[in-house]
Amino acid sequence: MKAVRFHEYGDPDVLRLEEVPDLVPGPGQVLVRVAGTSFNGVDANIRAGAMQGPMPVTLPHVPGVDVAGTVAGLGEGVTGLAVGDAVMGFLPFTADGAAAEQVLAPAEVLAPAPTTVPLADAAAVPVVALTAWQSLVEHGGLRPGQRVLISGAGGAVGGYAVQLAHALGAHVVAVAGPGSRERLLARGADEVVDRTSTSPADALTDRVDVVLNLAPLSPEALADLVPLVRDGGVVVSTTVWLPTPGDEARGVRAVDVFVRSDAAQLADLASRVDRGGLVVDVAERVPLSALADVHARAAAGRLGGKVVVLPAAGG
Repeated sequence: MKAVRFHEYGDPDVLRLEEVPDLVPGPGQVLVRVAGTSFNGVDANIRAGAMQGPMPVTLPHVPGVDVAGTVAGLGEGVTGLAVGDAVMGFLPFTADGAAAEQVLAPAEVLAPAPTTVPLADAAAVPVVALTAWQSLVEHGGLRPGQRVLISGAGGAVGGYAVQLAHALGAHVVAVAGPGSRERLLARGADEVVDRTSTSPADALTDRVDVVLNLAPLSPEALADLVPLVRDGGVVVSTTVWLPTPGDEARGVRAVDVFVRSDAAQLADLASRVDRGGLVVDVAERVPLSALADVHARAAAGRLGGKVVVLPAAGG
């Protein structure tokens, strides 16, 4: 089978499309014929060697922690799945990923894929949608009637966060670049703040219950979000390299988010997609041979949305 691998850490050009042996599922594993994977920032950090401490991988390594595809084989002890099932999942960071024609997945990370979008596009859901859900619900405790400010709403996680916060009955203030305004309003934002011309502090007419930061802000800019939170509220941030600030005197909690795989949550997200309550946005679909270019464009800040990688498109 074909797979993209890197044999050493480094720049995007260490990624190579290679012929590798077919896979055989072991106990508790599922062999998935990959319809699609997607690019996430963590893939680039692992490739560059920046995550060797928390996410050690064995070289050569296949990137791609998102997967959508069809069950092609079952290892010993796997129940509840059958060959031919359409599934999606968030794979372990340290195992070989889905930038390949096949991947081995722990059975417990897989959930039924949504049926109302192309199977490959379902690969745009797991990591980013789970990040949005866990940030808002588990860590933010967002409830109907509350106000939430989402910084970095124009990105892939932000798009899901806006939709989910709206579905939860919250008033959504989205902070993003001007090119995202109409899309975010269509996805459920009540207000959109142009980060290039207006600060959130100047735009808000009332404090919020939850701040969700998804943007690579400076320490000063992140700290400036704390006064926007009501007493007893929470600041949640996914930029874990920068500690999230809070305000103990006012009871404002600070939470650093480390997303985890959760098949039950993923199944719920899939059902939201199928009910029309969650739109899957895909900016590009590229073949495996283009994955190094995707990594390079991401490093240069030239990636304009979620990219799905299609093994079936060939090399």
